[in-house]
Amino acid sequence: MLLCVGKRGFHNHEILRPSYVEISRYLWDVNTLSASQCVNGQSSSRGHTLSRRLHCSRRSFQTVSSKSSEANLFNTYKASLSFSSATHEIENLERPDFPRQEVVLHGYLGSRTDLSKNLYFVPLLSKDLSHSIQIVSSAKSIGGREHLAHKKLKSLHYNTPVVVRGLLKVREPAASKDLGDVKKIKTQEVELWDVQPLNEFPKDIIITPETVFSPENRHLQIRQDKKLRDALAFRSKTATICRDVLSKDFGFTEVETPVLFKSTPEGAREFIVPTRRRGMAYALPQSPQQFKQILMASGISKYYQLAKCFRDEDRRADRQPEFTQLDLEMSFASGKDVMECIETLVRRLWNDMLDIKLPSPFLRMTYHQAMSTFGSDKPDIRLGMRIHRIGHLLPAGLIRMVSSLADPILEVMLFQLGANDSNPGTTREFVNGFLDSPEGSQFNDNVDGGPGIFVYNTKQPMQGLGPFGFEAAEEIERLLDPEPGDLIVLQARKNEDFHGGSTMIGNLRLALHRAAVAQGLIPAPKGFEPLWITDFPLFSPSSASEPGQGGAAGLASTHHPFTSPKSAEDVDLLLSDPSKVIGEHYDLVMNGVELGGGSRRVHNAEMQRYIMEEVLKMTPERVQEFSHLLEALRAGCPPHAGIALGFDRLIAVMLGRDSVRDVIAFPKSGKGEDMLVKSPGEMSEDVLKTYHLRLREEE
Repeated sequence: MLLCVGKRGFHNHEILRPSYVEISRYLWDVNTLSASQCVNGQSSSRGHTLSRRLHCSRRSFQTVSSKSSEANLFNTYKASLSFSSATHEIENLERPDFPRQEVVLHGYLGSRTDLSKNLYFVPLLSKDLSHSIQIVSSAKSIGGREHLAHKKLKSLHYNTPVVVRGLLKVREPAASKDLGDVKKIKTQEVELWDVQPLNEFPKDIIITPETVFSPENRHLQIRQDKKLRDALAFRSKTATICRDVLSKDFGFTEVETPVLFKSTPEGAREFIVPTRRRGMAYALPQSPQQFKQILMASGISKYYQLAKCFRDEDRRADRQPEFTQLDLEMSFASGKDVMECIETLVRRLWNDMLDIKLPSPFLRMTYHQAMSTFGSDKPDIRLGMRIHRIGHLLPAGLIRMVSSLADPILEVMLFQLGANDSNPGTTREFVNGFLDSPEGSQFNDNVDGGPGIFVYNTKQPMQGLGPFGFEAAEEIERLLDPEPGDLIVLQARKNEDFHGGSTMIGNLRLALHRAAVAQGLIPAPKGFEPLWITDFPLFSPSSASEPGQGGAAGLASTHHPFTSPKSAEDVDLLLSDPSKVIGEHYDLVMNGVELGGGSRRVHNAEMQRYIMEEVLKMTPERVQEFSHLLEALRAGCPPHAGIALGFDRLIAVMLGRDSVRDVIAFPKSGKGEDMLVKSPGEMSEDVLKTYHLRLREEE
């Protein structure tokens, strides 16, 4: 025990070594003497003098220890600043004929195996955690000298980033399996000469193949989950192909547009960015829509970018408050030109990234066809289950059983639960369980009427279709060609034009299929089926849940207010019946997921003003918010069209992931929060004051 002395004739650098007996005799003084007494020398007894020395010694030791720790930190960090470059990448050492040579490798230490205290084996993982090579460490060299590297290796924790220098040599091919997702180099190993740690990996973080990290540790999620790392690499390669095709094959110019924009009523809720100028704020762009149209008026004939976009909307599995779009626009072009360009790009992506050849051209279907046949504006056509309208043949008693509507539209579809000649009892058990589940309750509680459920059973009178009557039952059999055990679903809806993204029977179609797949009754659909949905209504009834353009007409733009009517006849309908106007709007759908949407734009300033003022009935103040765009269109802007593909969703669909969070490095949660960095954060009073803000009391 070394203790620093106090006063009483000892110099500052002298060492006092009292006996253990003397220390224990006065130990109680150590516990009762305050630090201030030690410093001020208030105690005068012999015991207190020693106690004071012990206290001073403890304080001095802590000071020395703190300085020693600080010095160690600085020395360790300085040592990590300079390290040798790697001579090889670990993943490139797979060749069995690699010559025996000195190598320098970078990577992460794996879990060490001690064959004895004199012989260690440890895998060195490559920088991208894809491969590993065995490091062999001996306590002594051939000449009998002690290997310092062996002792150093023992002190290092697994997952430590290191530089290893050693001798690469051939080994007998290992029969051991790969380390989970890490591929072993089985024909080479490295005899350790030196190891240099570049940082420490804390012992309180335990990583095993079974470890599951929470979103708060996203960095460890990525490090632990090869699927996440592979998805990010896949995303990067896909972006490179997009840039290559658009720039080289089609002559597009990549242009970055501002992220700090202003609030305009395009249709979605915006994020506002306050400034220090009182009452002034930016808005984050919902999309680069207005800027890319201005570029068309600026002589940029073909524009694209991978753009960050922001929308303050309800969270779903395929939505994030900030997301990436592959955004493009073409001047002197129609929607047909854009669709052909995108088809070429998408076929190239599937071919190069997935080795899958997509059809050419893609199937096309109008909005009305999609809604009437599949009950969705983004149908998964792999499922089959087409919807048919049949109400005109049904007896009045059956109509009253399924709906209380005065003049409903009745639609029917067939759902096959497995192979032909299924057991009707199995089908009945499945559908009853589904309708009694929380997911089925929304269909039972439908205000337009719950679904009519019939199981086709050849052992029952009229095959179980008695409520339809003879004529309607025959038509059902002709339309649907059911087999024993098939499910026939009848659903009512209001007798009005389609609007929105789906019908109730369309939602039920997806829900039944999803439940049957989850229970293992039918296989999950495979493959990719792209299609274009075209001819959307230009305007839809406005909704309280969506801000739209805030006009007084009771209408809102289905896509956005810049979409052009499709034909000359549609332009005329702007005067007589705007609700009947078809827009030149097109969505690209893949397996029930909307990959993106685009349209031909209104390129004439006066026509754009007319739609805003006379059709949507926007206020002069709202129209004025688009003055910059109107001015650009007024300057002889050519006809133009474009599209935006949701890049996150594109990657998720290509990889078969259910959520875009699985293909984004740092996604937001369902509440719009970044769990790693803890955003959004609360604004302090100082911040509120800086930006001239004040929080209102909740009502």
